[in-house]
Amino acid sequence: MLRIGKLMLTVLVCLCALSACNTIEGVGKDVKKAGEAIERAGK
Repeated sequence: MLRIGKLMLTVLVCLCALSACNTIEGVGKDVKKAGEAIERAGK
């Protein structure tokens, strides 16, 4: 039961993230920002 809850939460988060960036350009910008944040955290 807990596994299904985690899966539903993950899907919900993904849908929210995708709805926030409606276009391919928006997705690219979001991915770029995420990559930059990971690089900063790694330093």
